[in-house]
Amino acid sequence: MSERSKAGRVPTLVDVAAEAGVSRATASLVLRGSKAITPATRSRVEAAMQALGYVYNRNAARLRAHSTQTVGVILPNLTNPFFATLLAGVESQVEPEGFSVLLGNCNEDPDRQDLFINRMRENGVDGFIVCPADRTERASLQRLTDHAIPLVQILRRVDGADSDFAGVDFKALAADVVQRLVALGHRRIAFVSGNMDHSVQRERIQGFRAGMKAAGLDPFLIMSIPLTHADGRASAPFLMQRASPPTAILCFNDVVALGLHRGLQDLGLVIGRDVSLVGIDNVAECDLMVPGLASVETAPFRIGAAAGELFLRRLAAPEAPTSARLEETAFVPRPSCGPVEP
Repeated sequence: MSERSKAGRVPTLVDVAAEAGVSRATASLVLRGSKAITPATRSRVEAAMQALGYVYNRNAARLRAHSTQTVGVILPNLTNPFFATLLAGVESQVEPEGFSVLLGNCNEDPDRQDLFINRMRENGVDGFIVCPADRTERASLQRLTDHAIPLVQILRRVDGADSDFAGVDFKALAADVVQRLVALGHRRIAFVSGNMDHSVQRERIQGFRAGMKAAGLDPFLIMSIPLTHADGRASAPFLMQRASPPTAILCFNDVVALGLHRGLQDLGLVIGRDVSLVGIDNVAECDLMVPGLASVETAPFRIGAAAGELFLRRLAAPEAPTSARLEETAFVPRPSCGPVEP
């Protein structure tokens, strides 16, 4: 029996944590039944509770912790179905732990993003999961971690902002697609990118360049456009009505690729024969196109779930080193991607 319980004082959660050799936050997550806690840690905390005769008062605990059981999630563009799936992944982890999501759609506006951060802080959220907007500055996010506010960056990350991260290795993804196209005989490969400044944009361009260099090719064409269906469609003449048009095109995402798919057909081209086309994200519409759009599955639900898990772990261990979770991707072949015609 612990000396604390022998003294006759009512044991506290701090006593339980000390008895079990864990932090108070970890002991708290055990009491809430969090899945983020390992079985071994859970057993130690439960044994300490029994040894001390600790009884958990949920209402009092909530008042002491000043917790609102909410997480602020800020995303850049909810008109893109990718981000809705990302959000669903976050919710799949935090809601079973009793957390509600307070959502902000910043429309790629860093000032609007800052406004959401300030308003959510005023409402006492327990932490943030943020996909940084176009042109987000380091100071915008670092002020959260400087004040010990839990932060997970999701999909995109701002260099120098000290936080956990959940996403994908987009440089490797783009390089892999180029390698696949080269294996099909393509040499004139174009990349239709976005016109924003964030880590995903930079990584995909770097990956495209690296893939071309590894194949002994110069980057044939990198084109920057707004990431919309309309702009993807409108880019078709610029790409194809050249003296030496590309034989294959990789697009920044499926939104652009779906628009370009229509634009190429407007020009009378047979996609998959006259020109190959590949998107990124593997949204549901890819399989509905004729011909079907080859794409790369980037697993937004898994990325969101990883971010939710990292958020819960950060609450449990505020002083732990930051960590990154990179989810696996998979190329999804469809008829829009074929070998070069002889």
